[in-house]
Amino acid sequence: MNYSSRKLLQVHIIPWRVALVGGLLALWFVALALRAFYLQGMNNDFLQGKGDAVASRKLAIPANRGMVLDRHGRALAISTPVETLWARPSVTRDLSYQQIARLSNVLDMPVKDLAVKLRKAHKGEVAINRELTPDQALRVTALGLPGLQLHREFHRSYPHGEVAAHVVGFTNVDDAGQEGVELAYQDWLAGKAGSRHVLRDRRGHVIQDLSPARSARMGGNLGLALDIKLQYLAHRELSAAVEKHKAKGGGVVVLDAKTGEILALSNLPVVNPNNRKNYKPDLMRNRAVIDTFEPGSTIKPFTIAAVLERGLVRPDTRLYLPRDYVVGGKHITDVHYHPELTVTEVLQKSSNIGSVRMAMQLTPAQFWDVLSRAGFGERPGSGFPGEARGRLRDPATWKPVEQATHAYGHGLSVSLMQLARSYMAFANDGVVLPLTFLKREPQELDGERVLSPHVARMVRTMMETVTHEGGTAPAANVPGYRVAGKTGTAHKLVDGRYARDRYISSFVGMAPASDPRLIIAVMIDEPRGDVHYGGAVAGPVFAQVMAASLRQLSVTPDAPEAPAVRMTQPKSIVRAGAA
Repeated sequence: MNYSSRKLLQVHIIPWRVALVGGLLALWFVALALRAFYLQGMNNDFLQGKGDAVASRKLAIPANRGMVLDRHGRALAISTPVETLWARPSVTRDLSYQQIARLSNVLDMPVKDLAVKLRKAHKGEVAINRELTPDQALRVTALGLPGLQLHREFHRSYPHGEVAAHVVGFTNVDDAGQEGVELAYQDWLAGKAGSRHVLRDRRGHVIQDLSPARSARMGGNLGLALDIKLQYLAHRELSAAVEKHKAKGGGVVVLDAKTGEILALSNLPVVNPNNRKNYKPDLMRNRAVIDTFEPGSTIKPFTIAAVLERGLVRPDTRLYLPRDYVVGGKHITDVHYHPELTVTEVLQKSSNIGSVRMAMQLTPAQFWDVLSRAGFGERPGSGFPGEARGRLRDPATWKPVEQATHAYGHGLSVSLMQLARSYMAFANDGVVLPLTFLKREPQELDGERVLSPHVARMVRTMMETVTHEGGTAPAANVPGYRVAGKTGTAHKLVDGRYARDRYISSFVGMAPASDPRLIIAVMIDEPRGDVHYGGAVAGPVFAQVMAASLRQLSVTPDAPEAPAVRMTQPKSIVRAGAA
């Protein structure tokens, strides 16, 4: 058969189509050749980078975080080396069930959960366990499973747990500070990580160092002013009071009146930073520094100081007081009515009417000036993250009733640390020093003068009567020492209104009153039950912490026997109608 003669078997090829297709193919091959020459001959950085990304790595060498120490060198936060197990899912997804089961037995993890991590769709590395024990690390290495790597990291631990938690704070899994001084001094504590440039095989094993390793630089140690023994005392007594009065929480601040150092600071509720399974951010908030409240009658020493400064009254000035005092249409009363009191007795009995009577003799600007110089409305400057400035409004906006309520601690807000700092004006003869959480070396400290020395000493002497028989806080007395202080009981603001059955109970005081060494401020949040006054709720906490602290610091007693209250005869009278 002549195939060429059959039409169905004949191929009709158009020459120009053949030329076009051939030319396109030729151009494609030429382009590929040029591209290959460019990448491999002239510019091979791209391919080299891709190869390095697979085979070479810059491994971080973690720095050992510095220790946090108390004022006597006792560790509050330390870092210990641990091994972290990492996996490359691109390799470990091929492990058999038996291999995964053996690994799960070493790690004490459910096989199912471990399998999910090892077979995860991830191009890099996945953390399997960040805190292996030395025994676990050895057993993992002995298994010899591909795709697993042990990396050296550091685990942060807190030897005193929840006792110092609100001051020290804590770090996250990457060893970065999250709260407290761990956050405030992150740069100092963290140090600087080193690096190591290595070549790895496809299973992730290091086969060669490509350059000399750069060593990590250890973080610096941080010495706090905190005394852990005093901290334990404060935490113990606060816990007992909160439990006894079924309170919502509370706080204690212990200051060194001579240096401005914070020797102890405790809050409740709190969480142990070593165990974060039930961690809640609210529990790690340092309420004594961050939260504010209305100080109540603890503000009255400043009210009296303001009128003493201007010579409007003397400690023995007698005031005749009405049963019901009306300012701006608002009725002001006392829990216990006293028809007449001296200025000293106004403080001793914590008379609202007496305090208002004196405050109304001042202009708003004069009253505001004393409160502002004492530090109200300004941040204490301790350097602690998130410290509150409180609230002290511009006096130009005050109405008469607001000036009156300021006289007994309503209408303004303070933090507990801010309140403790303000009482340095009475402890240091009118001078307030800057606060610090760090240990301060002996040096000449520059404080700010708030009151004249004479007025500060007069008010301090008057505050001693608060802890005597007939005062509002005999439970705050410390045997062997003269104590000066003031109670506070304020209705709590809830949704912009004063709650009838919710209180903030507080006491701020100093000892020995002849030459104060310590200032302690105590606040109990919402005590429940029949007892809610500051003298009965916060006063005993102050007394226990102050007594033990003074003994711990070997402070010489200044009152071997309980001092008798000696009241001078009144020399002047301010009648009810006086402004």
